[in-house]
Amino acid sequence: MKKLTIAILATTMTFFCSLPLESIAQINQKYKIGVIDLMLLKRQKLGALTLTKEIGADGVEIDMGGLGKRPTFENALANDSIRTVFMNKAKELNIEMFSLAMTGYYAQSFCGREEYKKSIEDCIKTMQLMNIKIAFLPLGVQCDLKKDPAVRDSVVARLKVAGEMAKKAGVVIGIETALSASEEVKLLKEIGSEGVKIYFNFSSPLKEGRDLYKELKILGKNSICMIHCTNKDGVWLQNDPEIDMKKVKATLDKMKWTGWLVIERSRDANKSRDVKGNFGANTAFLKSIFQK
Repeated sequence: MKKLTIAILATTMTFFCSLPLESIAQINQKYKIGVIDLMLLKRQKLGALTLTKEIGADGVEIDMGGLGKRPTFENALANDSIRTVFMNKAKELNIEMFSLAMTGYYAQSFCGREEYKKSIEDCIKTMQLMNIKIAFLPLGVQCDLKKDPAVRDSVVARLKVAGEMAKKAGVVIGIETALSASEEVKLLKEIGSEGVKIYFNFSSPLKEGRDLYKELKILGKNSICMIHCTNKDGVWLQNDPEIDMKKVKATLDKMKWTGWLVIERSRDANKSRDVKGNFGANTAFLKSIFQK
């Protein structure tokens, strides 16, 4: 038994020693820092992976493509050869593609479109092909539960369906709403599916004057699948007086939450077009707090 234990330990050490230091660091991280191809101005472009590496982030959220009046997304990753190129490039760069985003629903109506199931099915199928476990579904302007409570029944009914589709596939759909944390807890209970969770956005409570740290605690670790760890544009995160990032980390540590912190905005107003500079600065700052 003693010899077997020693052999296992030796094998484990050999495995870790054979990995690049960067890979070992990623394995040990409770928190990973991600960016978004759409916000990098490289929607479904291979260059998003290279830029993610240059920025210093651990991974990138890939968009499903435009939606418009089509029954589903204009998704280049449905093409086997294109998808393979993306996956090989991510492996080469040691970059994770950690989420697929259905941002077409920012402008289109998830609660009103007759053919919504097809778009969800295509997203989940792409997730399975790429071994991605979380998708982002914004409810957008047409399904804003705060401004238009009348759409709630439709939203809930469709998220029940989408949630069951996700659960069956072993993935999660993260929704972003304009509701408070307590209202989102009620919404999740109404949906009643493990396949739907909250993709929390720091800017949502901040612009409404709510306590960011209390909102996180109200939702709790099991209701949050990912976090948009940024605020509105204007200044970099390190210069933002509205967010105490060390307090955010202390809150998440106490909750025992782990996962992806995704940089969406927080661009310097004086350098709004400096993609690499803005996202690089925010990535470096978040790593200095969450990956020390």
